[in-house]
Amino acid sequence: MKIYNRLLNTIRRKGAAYLILIDPDKYKEKKLASFVKHCEKSGVDGFLAGGSILMSNHFEDCIRTLKQNTTLPVIIFPGNINQLNPLADAVLFLSVISGRNPEDLIGKHVISAPVIKNYGIEPIPTGYIIIDSGTLTTAQYMSGSLPLPGDKPELAAATALAGEYLGMKFIYLEAGSGANNPVPDIIIKGVSSYCSIPVIVGGGIKDPSIARAKVLSGASVVVTGNFFEDEDNWYLVKEFAQAIHKNIPMEV
Repeated sequence: MKIYNRLLNTIRRKGAAYLILIDPDKYKEKKLASFVKHCEKSGVDGFLAGGSILMSNHFEDCIRTLKQNTTLPVIIFPGNINQLNPLADAVLFLSVISGRNPEDLIGKHVISAPVIKNYGIEPIPTGYIIIDSGTLTTAQYMSGSLPLPGDKPELAAATALAGEYLGMKFIYLEAGSGANNPVPDIIIKGVSSYCSIPVIVGGGIKDPSIARAKVLSGASVVVTGNFFEDEDNWYLVKEFAQAIHKNIPMEV
C-alpha cells in the first residue's frame, strides 16, 4: 500500500492533498510533459489519469509521459477495464456505490482484478458517489446511474458509510468533468463528519477559493481536471495547491 500510505501521509502533513486529473485525449506529449513539470514545481501531490470515455489510443502514451516527467504518484482513474497499464503506480479500484448497476458495483472488477494483480500496480479500493451537478455528466451517463441529490447530505453520508463498511479506503464525491456546479459543501460536511475514511472531491472546481472551501468542509483530497486543459490557466496551479494545503502557510 505504498501509494495509499503516501497519500495518507500527505493529508496528515499538508492538511489535504491535491491531485490533477489528466484526460489522455486532451494532451499532446510535449504539452503534457511541460504541464506535469510545472505542476510538480507548483506543489501538486500527484496525478490521476483516465476518463469516463476515451476517443483515442493515447492512454499508454499518457501514462508513459507522466512517469518520464514526474516523480509524483501516477494513479489510474479508470473509466473502463481497458484503462489499465503496468507503468502506473496505482489504480483507484472504483465501485459506483451511488448507483445500482451491478457491472459498476462488482462486474467489471472481477474482470480487471487479475489484470491489476499481474501488472503489479497497487489497487486502492474507492467508493465512487456521483452527486447531481446541474447537468448530465459523462460519468453519470456511462455508469447508467442516477446522481444523489445535492441537498440530501444524509443520503450521501449513509451511502459513504456503507462504502466504508464494505472496506473502501477512500470515498470519491464526483460532480463530473465540466460540471455546472461542484459538489456542495453541505454534502462534503455530511460525508466527512459521518465517515472515518478520507473524502476525495472532484468536478467543477475552477477557482482556488472554491478548492479551499471544499477542504474546509472536510475534503481530504481535491481533484481538478479540465480547467487546466487551457494553458492560460496554468499559472493558477500553485494558487490551487496553496489553497488546498491548509496546514502550510500560504505564500504572500
